[in-house]
Amino acid sequence: MKPGPFAAIEGQAPAVKTLEAALESGRVHHAYRFEGPAGVGKERTAFALAQSLVCEKGGPLACGACSACRRAVSFGESEPRVPMHPDVVLVQRGLYPPQLLGASSAEVTGIGVDQIRRIVLSRIGYPPHEGRALVFIVRDAEELTVSAANALLKTLEEPGPQTYFVLLTSRPHRLLDTVRSRTLAVRFAPLSETLVASILERHGQATDVAPLAEGSAALALELADPERMRERTEFIETVNAALVAPDLATAIGMADARNTDRRELGVLLGGFAQQLAVQARSKAPAEPEQAELFARRHEVVQKTLADLELNAQPALALEGMLTRLRRL
Repeated sequence: MKPGPFAAIEGQAPAVKTLEAALESGRVHHAYRFEGPAGVGKERTAFALAQSLVCEKGGPLACGACSACRRAVSFGESEPRVPMHPDVVLVQRGLYPPQLLGASSAEVTGIGVDQIRRIVLSRIGYPPHEGRALVFIVRDAEELTVSAANALLKTLEEPGPQTYFVLLTSRPHRLLDTVRSRTLAVRFAPLSETLVASILERHGQATDVAPLAEGSAALALELADPERMRERTEFIETVNAALVAPDLATAIGMADARNTDRRELGVLLGGFAQQLAVQARSKAPAEPEQAELFARRHEVVQKTLADLELNAQPALALEGMLTRLRRL
């Protein structure tokens, strides 16, 4: 890997090599789609690409030291917290206040068309403020609403000279087919367990959660947080107690007492699924029947997570999961 901002990207050599080659050949695609699990370096790589495109030195790879490079990765102190470089533009659900977007309410369910019109389309057709490039980085691009995605399509296809898009997503299947067809995929793999453990160690955290992190440094750091660890442990204990409760009504009552919202339930179920996967692997050599049970439980939990993705009511999803688990 060559010196420069990409040198700090760990565990993603194929993606970095692809982007470095594009920069050095002068054939940078106008719209990339960085896809892969959360917490594996997609956003850091997007900003490294942005630095290379706006760098004052004008070389194929960013110097990392000039004013443009520094401002591309420096964020303002006040809200909205966006890059200080005027030609590196962030798009994200809820990042901008409604009054700035000319909207009547905050973005709750997705990146709305008002944000695309005010933050993106209003800039298209004008040259970059500082001359080199205009770079839009879209966090959680799968959260683009249908109207927002449709408003962006023509620009994604023909953004104009010196204009680039990087869409970040851990759920590319949720993007419109028309958006996927107009963006070039760069795939990011899960990080190795060894690398995740190393990152935890550098942050002064215990490494025992590395096997549960599914290759995500961000998830590993979240799992290592004492408060999050306590919540996860309590949730798993509640579910396990519900599985051996004398009847289904008692089991559901125990689970319902948590009163968990959709996002929070998804996080907790993710932790439960990870633990089941680890248990299945550890039991496989000596206790294949137990391993199969844990694997089947894992499938049920994953199905529940999929239901939540489709906007299932958290309480009903949890009840359905407990009912299926108790039948195994």
